[in-house]
Amino acid sequence: MSPVQQSELITKLQDRTHDCLKEFIRPDEPIAILDFPDIRNCGDSAIWLGEMAYLQQRHAKRPSYVCTTDDFSPDELKTSAPNGPIFIHGGGNFGDIWVFHQDFRERVMELFPDRQIVQFPQSIHYKSPERLEQSKRAIGKHRNFVLLVRDEESFQFAKENFDCQVHLCPDMAFCIGSIKPAAPEFPVLAMLRQDKEQVGTVDFSAYPDIPKEDWITESRSKVRVAKALGAASALLHFTPSEMRLRKLDAAANNRFQRGIRQISRGGAIVTDRLHVHICSLLIGRRHAVLDNNYGKIRRFMNAFSGGTDLSYKATSLDDGIRWAREQADVAA
Repeated sequence: MSPVQQSELITKLQDRTHDCLKEFIRPDEPIAILDFPDIRNCGDSAIWLGEMAYLQQRHAKRPSYVCTTDDFSPDELKTSAPNGPIFIHGGGNFGDIWVFHQDFRERVMELFPDRQIVQFPQSIHYKSPERLEQSKRAIGKHRNFVLLVRDEESFQFAKENFDCQVHLCPDMAFCIGSIKPAAPEFPVLAMLRQDKEQVGTVDFSAYPDIPKEDWITESRSKVRVAKALGAASALLHFTPSEMRLRKLDAAANNRFQRGIRQISRGGAIVTDRLHVHICSLLIGRRHAVLDNNYGKIRRFMNAFSGGTDLSYKATSLDDGIRWAREQADVAA
């Protein structure tokens, strides 16, 4: 894939994102964004930075209120953003795998029955019929919930189960745009999950020459320093909301840059993380893709990002490593 083709794909997905979101953002209204991902996963930070980039580039807007699930204040939201839409951060936690986030968004629906609530693009997965019924009731009762989803399967599921607007929309991380990576340090890097979405246990003993990593390890002190510097940059603005936004943006940037540095070290990459796939596209690096435990990555690739020669849908870890080694040999 040439740099021109890479740029065309990213621009196409950015334009499609704007088509999905533009009607919900009005110049005379503030916006709020809830559920900032204050976690180690670099992919969630990529989504957040894409959300911020979209608002700035397409609407010249910054959110008037942001929060994590821990510091959410309904009263402060009402003061900082008394009208306008309430957005909820996107990702892959709509359903009952990461139920804490689903509980949070349903609580927001209950607290703000008269405000439009827009869910940035999500993947949907439910295991429990009872939990699905609870979500159906919450969405049906609210009546002004807008759900953006990242794949066709989630779109069809939402249309069949939820009484709300549903739109098929790319992941917000593409709004970051193309990134120039550092030169690789070794031929192949394996970036594999170590959480509840991984598929079984991976036996990596046959590949002692290939680094096997994940991107959920971070220096807490560096993130704390980034947050402090971000908050300090807002001291002259005298608003708690602006200080919080700059602090959280700084944390997201710290995590995202760590992730980009990490994956740039591989000349080719093998991964089962959706945002390693997306970030590999942003840096123009070839990568073999395995899936997570409920098909999230293949579903997304089928909808938006799978038609390039930068990515390969591997049938197994062995197949992915074989392909990545071939790509590394060609590049060398």
